[in-house]
Formats: sequence, structure tokens, C-alpha cells
Amino acid sequence: MTGVLIVDDDFMVARVHAGFVTALDGFDVVGTASTGAQALEAIDRLRPDLVLLDVYLPDMTGLEILRRVRAAGPAVDVIVISAARDVDSIRSALHGGVLHYLVKPFDRATFEARLRDYAALRDDLGELEDAGQVDVDRLFGLSRATAERPVPTPKGIAPETLQLVRETLAAAGSDGLSATECSERTGLARVSARRYLEQLVAQQEADVRQKYGTAGRPERRFTSRGLRRPG
Repeated sequence: MTGVLIVDDDFMVARVHAGFVTALDGFDVVGTASTGAQALEAIDRLRPDLVLLDVYLPDMTGLEILRRVRAAGPAVDVIVISAARDVDSIRSALHGGVLHYLVKPFDRATFEARLRDYAALRDDLGELEDAGQVDVDRLFGLSRATAERPVPTPKGIAPETLQLVRETLAAAGSDGLSATECSERTGLARVSARRYLEQLVAQQEADVRQKYGTAGRPERRFTSRGLRRPG
């Protein structure tokens, strides 16, 4: 599970974001903080994988938190979620190594898309040993996803291959497929199969869930949204 710390001075906003996070497979809210001091203490104590960081806080800015975290050295990823639209804030966030910058207000689909991008980035980094330039370009493309991605032919996604995966997933029925199973049925590499399956999720043509077994990591299974159960 990806542990997420939510930092926002508005209790209701933090609660809404927590609901969005917990609804996504593979993510878990490990804590919340409403001030900069609380955020720094929680990062040090909880060691989250990801921080959803507001800029406007009562005691210090989120950008100051970002600077202190980077100086202290904890290995934590950060997505800024803020109403701050000024270029200086955005530039400071980029310099601080944030993965995304979400400007409030935004819809739930945008929020979920950014977290799925993040999950895909973590998965890719976990599976690669040596990265070629194509891998690096793809990874940095995931970490700088745009607010509106072109659904028909995103970079690195071949329409013909996407259609093959779409048909293969639909043929699998309600049991769905893991990335490994999709790889075996399509002849794609497992990393590529998972990337295409994730694209179908991003296009809201497929769903993904965690299947927990008796041992090892939970298996991510994809099912086609085109399936219609009788009744």
C-alpha cells in the first residue's frame, strides 16, 4: 500500500481528499495535518510515501515545508494541492521536486488520474533495473502529466495495441486479467501490458482492484467496463 499524508488547514477539504484517496486501490491515508509544524512532525514520524501538500497554512507555507523536507532528506514524494496560482509558487514547487501541482478547485476524476499516474510511476521504477532513454522519457512524462491528456493516442500508446488489449480484456469476462495474464495472451511485455491496461483505466474503459492472496504482494486485476451483468 502507498501511505499518504494529507496536509490542509481546512478540515472538510482534508476529509474529502481522504475519501478520494481511500477509494483508490493501493492507497491508504496514514495521517492528516493542518499546520506546517504538524506536517513536519508527521512526515518524520509516519514516513509516508506521498504527501498531498497545501501551500497556504497558518504557520508556514507548504513551500517552506517542502524546502525543509528536502534539506532534512526524508525520501518522500510530494503532490501540491493548492489554490495558489502565482508563477513563483509553481516555480518553487518544481524546484522542490514535486511530481504534480493540482490547482483548486478540481474534480474527482482529475485527482484520481494524478494518483494513478503516481502509482504507475512507482510501479515502473520498481520494475526497471537499467533505464534506457525511452524508459526515462516515459517516466518523466508520467511525473509531469498534463491536466488534459489526449485520450485517443497518448504518447507511447499505439492505437492498434490499445485495441488489442481492450479486446483481450473484454474477452476475459468478469474475472478480468492481471498484467501478467494480459502479457501472456497478447504477446506484449508485462510492463507494456500493464501500461496499456492502465490507459484503459484512465479512459474509464476499465476498472482495477487489488486481489489479496495468501502470500506475497496483492495482485492488481483489471476488468472491462464494457461488461454488462444480466439483471
